[in-house]
Amino acid sequence: MGTLLPTRDEAWALLCEWTSSPGLRAHALAVEAAMRFYARNSGQSEQYWGNVGLLHDFDYERYPDAADHPLKGAEELRRRGYDESFVRAVLSHADYLGLARNTNAEKTLFAVDELCGLIMATAMVMPSRSLAEVTAEAVLKKMKSKGFARKVNREDIVRGTEGLDIPLETHVSNVVRALQGIAPTLGL
Repeated sequence: MGTLLPTRDEAWALLCEWTSSPGLRAHALAVEAAMRFYARNSGQSEQYWGNVGLLHDFDYERYPDAADHPLKGAEELRRRGYDESFVRAVLSHADYLGLARNTNAEKTLFAVDELCGLIMATAMVMPSRSLAEVTAEAVLKKMKSKGFARKVNREDIVRGTEGLDIPLETHVSNVVRALQGIAPTLGL
């Protein structure tokens, strides 16, 4: 049973070791920001929650298939001695694994993962290609358009938000604010 809880620098180094795609790194940074936002607002550990967000997809570039992702990543985290609760939180975002999301960190990771992708895609079609222009209303409008950002699982966004027990518009607004806070890092 592992006991390591990574520092931000250690988590970033692992992400960069396994992920070279700028898009996947940006997604990881976005999920990290959303997780930190929710941790801060609920009195939880920003480092723990943020690092779970940062590393939730660290194995995806090497192992993009459901048969391997995030299972291969979990194996690597365990090999490195990461705390089992951290490993489980990373695993919990993959709905197809059938894990119950028991902790607030697990519920939040599932709730923000797909939404971060939708928000970033929405920013890309704004006239300024900037998160500064993105509103919850704009994201919700794009969410209704099935042809927009097709790979984003809208059902996961809705179910994830229900797991947080807050209105969808509030959740979208929270994550938009979180991403706006790191917009320069995301290039948006």
